[in-house]
Formats: sequence, C-alpha cells, structure tokens
Amino acid sequence: MLDYALLAALAAVVRNGSFERAAAQLHVTPSAVSQRVKLLEERMGTILVVRGSPCTGTPAGLRLSQHAERVALLESELRDGLPGVPQDGPAVTVRMAVNADSLATWFVAAMAGTPDVLFDLVLDDQEHSADWLRRGEVLAAVTSGAQPVQGCDSTPLGALRYVATASPGFLRRHFPDGVDAAALARAPRLTYNSKDRLQTQWTRQAFGVEIASPTHWMPSTHAFVDAALAGLGWGMNPEPLVAGALRDGRLVALVPDQPLDVPLFWQRSRIASRTLADITRSVLTTARARLTQV
Repeated sequence: MLDYALLAALAAVVRNGSFERAAAQLHVTPSAVSQRVKLLEERMGTILVVRGSPCTGTPAGLRLSQHAERVALLESELRDGLPGVPQDGPAVTVRMAVNADSLATWFVAAMAGTPDVLFDLVLDDQEHSADWLRRGEVLAAVTSGAQPVQGCDSTPLGALRYVATASPGFLRRHFPDGVDAAALARAPRLTYNSKDRLQTQWTRQAFGVEIASPTHWMPSTHAFVDAALAGLGWGMNPEPLVAGALRDGRLVALVPDQPLDVPLFWQRSRIASRTLADITRSVLTTARARLTQV
C-alpha cells in the first residue's frame, strides 16, 4: 500500500519545482517535505526527484505524482453526499495538454465553464500533445489525432481555421508579381517552433508542394500576429485572432479563399470522474461554438 501523505509531498515538489514552495502549499516545513520524499524513494527503491532548480520528477516520480493527483481528483468528489468527509478540502487540480493557438482563441472560455477546478496546462503542438497522454502525465489533451490513446476516449471538436497572412507592405516588397512558389521560397516566413508544420501544410495545400524558405522563429501566438503586422514575415495565424486586422486592411491573405482548417480532437482519460466529465462538457460546448464545424 502506498502512503498518500508521502505521495502528496512528492506531487507538490514535482508541481511546484522546489521543496520550499511544496512546503508552503502543504503547510509544513521544507525539511518535512524532504524527509517524506526521501522516505518514499527508499520504499520505492528508486530516485523520484531530480534535485535542482527547478526540481523535476524522474519517470517513476512523474508516474507516482500523476497517480497521487488522480486519487486526489476522485477523493474530492466524495465530499458530496458523505457527511463524514471534510467539506473544506482544497480545490482539485487537473493537468491537461493544449496547443498554444487553442489557448489563445477558445480554450480559456472552456476553462471558465468549470470554475471550481484548478488547471495545470502543458503547452505543446497539437500533433504532439497526445504524447503527454501516452506517458500518463495529463488526464486530457487537445490533439490533432482522432485515434484515441490507449485508455482514452476521443471526440471531434471542429477545426481551428488558419489564414496565411502578411502586412500589405510585406506583400508589396516580396510578392510584386503575385504569390507563387518561387516568391514564397525567397520571402521570410514565421515559424512558432521546430514542431510547427502549418506553413508547410498550407503551401502543400495551396501550391501542391512543400516550399522551404528563410524563417523567423517566433514561439508566441500573440507575437506571431505582431510580427506579421510589423512586416517581418508571413505566417499562418488563427483566423479568430486576425479577423479584425483582415477587415481593416492591416493584414491581408496571401491567397484569398485559401484557409487551412486544422481538425482538433478532445482526448481524455476514461477515469470515472465527475470533474473530468464536467470539463469535457464545457470543452465540447465551447469548441462547437468557437471552432469551424466541418
């Protein structure tokens, strides 16, 4: 049997990144947290926390930390209807993986639909967010893959629509004779990070070929829009974020009527949790209102 007081200390260190902040969360001393983690490591026969700044969990530590958080989630739901269970426990924290563009356009509204939950969000590309589910590090994820991860259910959300955009000045400088494959190969583009394939997917959709070009690396959704407005390069921006700039002419579409729709799916653990079910309902309702339904 696992000692859940020890597990709670481990989970707090992994979540907060330090023994001091974990101690403040648990209302004990850093020494007490350290002793609990050390005792758990001795019982498990392996190192669970890599001490450093910040402290991080080993694979075994992450697995145990996630188990502790799942137990906390289920125990929090025992408060309703059981008078012997303390009713003033801390709000439960649910860890999920989501892509940055969804967070910037619609996911916050979904979070607001479940106000009694604390969220711990992991940002990753939609093509890679399912990996967090496979490793057991999150309970749910927004992904681009319909195939459910083992132990999870998958539900379509709709598509996040992207538009290849640039400033009018950029278009005049780099595409004086129109947007074609040769000009795109010379014009600088914007790329979020090494996982970002949206620009390549769009050139393949619009021109039938992947086009390599010089790029600015811009790992921020809002800075991505700002960079396009400033004329640094062209890039795939979420339509909800640039609709106003397109209307007033501060940005223009490189090729009119050629958006890129990226289908998204909600994958969540099959753990029998009312809280996770409430989050799922809010996510589906918000997505169906905010995303393109194809």
